[in-house]
Amino acid sequence: MAARSMGLQIQVLKASTIPDINAIFATFVSARPDALFVAHDPFFGSRRTQLVQLAARYAVPASFSSREFADAGGLMSYGANIADAWRQAGAYAGSILKGVKPANLPVVQSNKFELVINKQTATMLNLTIPPSLLAIADEVIE
Repeated sequence: MAARSMGLQIQVLKASTIPDINAIFATFVSARPDALFVAHDPFFGSRRTQLVQLAARYAVPASFSSREFADAGGLMSYGANIADAWRQAGAYAGSILKGVKPANLPVVQSNKFELVINKQTATMLNLTIPPSLLAIADEVIE
C-alpha cells in the first residue's frame, strides 16, 4: 500500500536455483527496474557474490537484508545485527542450562538493526546518497 501511495510499483520475483537468479537478472535488461530488494533467505546468502555481481553488471541499485552483502559490494543493507542475534541465542541457551524450561522463555526478536551503505558501489552506479542517510548509517564503506 505504501508503495502505491508513492506511485511505485512492486514486482515480486522468486528464485530458488542459480539459473532462476540468472534469468531474473536477464529480464532486468528490458525491464530496467529502479531498484531491487533481496529478502533474507539462506539460499540468497549462499549466492551473495552472484547477486552482488549481477546487480553491478546490470547497474541495478540493490538493497539487502544483511551487512555481508554490502561488505561484498552491494549498495546497502538493513537488517538484524547477526552478532546481537547470536548473543541472544547464547542467553537463551544459558537460561536453559540453568534449568529454565524452554516453554517458559519469552519469544525474542532482534532489537538491534544496522544500516550499512557502500559508498564505492553508489559511486559506481552514479548515485548520490543523501548526507542525511549517510549520517544515520551504522557504517559507511568508503
